Amino acid sequence: MNVQLPHKVRLLKKLRRVVVKIGSSLLSDHQRIDRARLEALVSDLCVLHDRGLDVVVVTSGAIASGVARMGLKSAPKTIPERQAAAAVGQISLMAAYETFFAARGKLIGQILLTGDDLADRRRYLNARHTIETLLAARVVPVANENDTVAVEEIKLGENDNLSALIATLVNADLLIILSDVAGLYTRDPRAHRDAELIELVEHPTARILSYASNSAGPVGTGGMASKMNAARKAALAGIATVIADGARRGVLQSIIDAQVAIGTLVLGQGDRLARRKHWIGYTLKPAGTVVVDQGASDAITQRGRSLLPKGLREVHGNFGVGECVRCVDPRGAEFARGLVNYSAAELEKIKGLHSTRIEGALGYKTTDEVIHRNDLVLTETDEFEG
Repeated sequence: MNVQLPHKVRLLKKLRRVVVKIGSSLLSDHQRIDRARLEALVSDLCVLHDRGLDVVVVTSGAIASGVARMGLKSAPKTIPERQAAAAVGQISLMAAYETFFAARGKLIGQILLTGDDLADRRRYLNARHTIETLLAARVVPVANENDTVAVEEIKLGENDNLSALIATLVNADLLIILSDVAGLYTRDPRAHRDAELIELVEHPTARILSYASNSAGPVGTGGMASKMNAARKAALAGIATVIADGARRGVLQSIIDAQVAIGTLVLGQGDRLARRKHWIGYTLKPAGTVVVDQGASDAITQRGRSLLPKGLREVHGNFGVGECVRCVDPRGAEFARGLVNYSAAELEKIKGLHSTRIEGALGYKTTDEVIHRNDLVLTETDEFEG
């Protein structure tokens, strides 16, 4: 029975824009970029493009490509070595993409991003405008983490996360994550023969996430946990995700064929979180934490209220006005994230006070709210670590 069928039929009716993430484990055999594999994937991507779909590619492989170009005998271990390999490899990786796309009459555009780029609202919007302009011109944007400068991202398998953020950025209808495994299994299929493929995930719950294995290969940096967390972020933006084996011939054509069940389909959630709120909750890195009392927590989560200083109990971190903070309840459980209207130092002075007393405590008052409800996002933070 094809459990994906009814969901894919609905999805394909509205399918206009696709983000495809290609993992480094697909593109490298540990010594060099597998050009035959890359060419096959580009051919598949062009089929989607020829059907009139907007296609955005998020690619890994710069470091692996650099290892081969520099003649290194093994994958670099230190961050500077990995950054150097990425600097060399990004050129040859993009040259290969350009060659294979050009042979099929397609033009590509390179997009290099870091977490900092997407955390800055102006740069975030600039990135969106650039990609939208490329798509309007029928150019295929090929995005990658800027591994030459992104330290933390290199260590965290960030291109899975990047693909979810870009899918949200461009308001995609579908995110496809191609890897060296066929999807999410009940157990690691490389270690357990009785592992079963989970073909459909309607809600990415903690139980479902617990099936993910964090066993990244020697070339890649992100395991199944990273992919499922990316799918979960996309789902919260109303975007469906398919995780599938990129080595399968014609994999992308199979994914957009409703009659074919392939990989793991993670459904988008019904209420699509506004892009700005998704940016606050799932792109920005919190600069600190505020602890609120139970009354404030209930007012925010159950009645959609703003956070006022009266409900504030503790302030942790050294953050400034406009930065993102975690909101936790008295038990320490995070329930929201938001942009603060006062700095940490200011909040220390006004915590627990009624809003009418802010000016007396500070000598001025910017606003009544610590975080306005328009800048608050309820969060689910049970990401699986593997």
